[in-house]
Amino acid sequence: MKIDFEELYERFFKDVYLFVLAMSKDSYIAEEITQETFFKALKEIKHFRGNCSVKSWLCQIAKNLYISDTRRKKPVHSENLNELPSHSDVENTCIQKDEALSIYKVLHCLSEPYKEVFTLRVLGDLSFKEIAEIFDKQENWARVTYHRARLKVREHISK
Repeated sequence: MKIDFEELYERFFKDVYLFVLAMSKDSYIAEEITQETFFKALKEIKHFRGNCSVKSWLCQIAKNLYISDTRRKKPVHSENLNELPSHSDVENTCIQKDEALSIYKVLHCLSEPYKEVFTLRVLGDLSFKEIAEIFDKQENWARVTYHRARLKVREHISK
């Protein structure tokens, strides 16, 4: 399969950039991750099997790079370091972290595409239309899949 990489870049740059921007809410990060995405795609193009659209493949690379980047750059908010949290704030934070950990554990056990659709919707803050485009499906498919994923998450948490 012969792919003109320059054409690929011109055709999908904006889509990948907007996808990352939706996740990061930061134009600088979106631009950096998008550039990294195309660099990685260029290096890995021989591994592209064609079992999904090129756009989906690029967005998957972008998502993985963004997640890796955010894990590597865990933010420290220096303006809050001088203020000591109250006991109830600490307790609420611990409860929220426990709930988040429970959800992440459930997500880890979910099968695809539920895991990815739920993640893109909740963490990536993508619309159903954008999710559908990534999977090359209809918007209704994204809605139904997200709803089913949400039910599965609730079911696992209530056990």
